[in-house]
Amino acid sequence: MNHLAPGDRVMLLDAKKRRYLLTLEEGGEFHTHAGFVPHNEIIGQSDGVIVNSTKGAEYTVLRPTLEDYVLEMPRGAQVIYPKDLAPICMLADIGPGMKVFETGIGSAALSMTMLRWGAEIVGYEIREDFANRARANVREFLGEGVLDRYAVHIADSYEGIAAEHGPFDRAVLDLPEPWRVIPHLESVLLPGGVCVAYTPSITQAMQVREEFKGRWIDSRTIEVLHRGWHIDGQAVRPDHRMVAHTAFLTVSRFLGQGNRAMRTDRKVERVR
Repeated sequence: MNHLAPGDRVMLLDAKKRRYLLTLEEGGEFHTHAGFVPHNEIIGQSDGVIVNSTKGAEYTVLRPTLEDYVLEMPRGAQVIYPKDLAPICMLADIGPGMKVFETGIGSAALSMTMLRWGAEIVGYEIREDFANRARANVREFLGEGVLDRYAVHIADSYEGIAAEHGPFDRAVLDLPEPWRVIPHLESVLLPGGVCVAYTPSITQAMQVREEFKGRWIDSRTIEVLHRGWHIDGQAVRPDHRMVAHTAFLTVSRFLGQGNRAMRTDRKVERVR
């Protein structure tokens, strides 16, 4: 059995389903208004153990999932929420060995998801504090070894993408004006490559779609809605709250520099 040890990241879940992330330390303490829990009472235990604070509050101790970590981790920028993370990876066809260009790193929620799926990432981020936070979050949750597949550069993708950083199989754009990156992307993305742009407003998505005309094909824009259900015995109903709009996901495939998309306005005569 893999017991919890100093340095492990754990999540404490209270009776109201509130989540608390902490890193175990010898002699450390977890404090809330409900008293404190010595880390030494957790170290050596296994997932699922229940510990009590000095005021009698109960906490279930678990290793955090990626979803838990994304929602509770330290952040400098707004994160992409779990309801969008998996669809992005599916739309972009992220998988082991894929080399991905990511711009707008933020707090690394998407980076961690793609690294978990086996990708190699080259990221551009204009803010050094965000880049440092992203690396720290990746290291904290996935371990030091994953950083071999995660190269974050302090660079402005609006100004261009360095040829030596490519070529890329996939690209994910999470920044205010992703359409400004697409022309640069065309010089480093392999033919058949996939790009996904994450945009909060539909007008942004429209501009992305306009830029995808020409050497791109099969462009689509979707929105992911997340509605939970309350289930308590025979009492079953949708939750009063739902995670509705967060962003639009626009995906397209690159045909290559020398190719253009087929015309769709041309009439074809039927052969009798």
